[in-house]
Amino acid sequence: MEINPLTVPGGFLLRPRLLHDSRGSFYESFKESEVAAATGRRFTPRQVNYSVSRRGVLRGIHSVLLPPGQAKIVTCHRGAVLDIVVDIRLGSPTFGVHHVTRLSEEEGTSVFVPEGLGHGFVALTDDACVGYLCSTAHVPGTQLDINPLDPELDLPWGTEGDPIMSAKDARAPTVAEAARAGLLPTYEECLAWYERMREEG
Repeated sequence: MEINPLTVPGGFLLRPRLLHDSRGSFYESFKESEVAAATGRRFTPRQVNYSVSRRGVLRGIHSVLLPPGQAKIVTCHRGAVLDIVVDIRLGSPTFGVHHVTRLSEEEGTSVFVPEGLGHGFVALTDDACVGYLCSTAHVPGTQLDINPLDPELDLPWGTEGDPIMSAKDARAPTVAEAARAGLLPTYEECLAWYERMREEG
């Protein structure tokens, strides 16, 4: 597996080595020891989620409050999606910076999203299935949502016409509104959290 950092510090791209033969292909999508070596921390899945979306569906931008925090590894198991990770850590030297990755079933590429970053994607195909390995179980009331169409973030979703979104995502605050409401984590809080994860690993 090849693991490289994203332009957003703390995020990583996991690219598996596909083995092809007459039957099809095989690859390792997650290996804890390799992820730990590359990220400097242990990642133990506590919950696995899946979403299925039709073309043009936009899900995000999502994160989880600290605490409890939640890191995740996101993989497209069927179809293709345009995946975006964005830095929403107040005081971060890369605040507002985003990284775009095309995830598809053919490549099996995944994105590692640490606590404190925002994540979302738009489905490029019908019946796009995305899986999430999550470091913590869902805790009601702790999800942090940022409006994916926030003009300040200016994320390149590339949709033709208006994307299809949930009412919750469409009503989500802008990054500035979330900051004024005290919802965004600070860069220092996240660094302390990452150090804690390293020590626990």
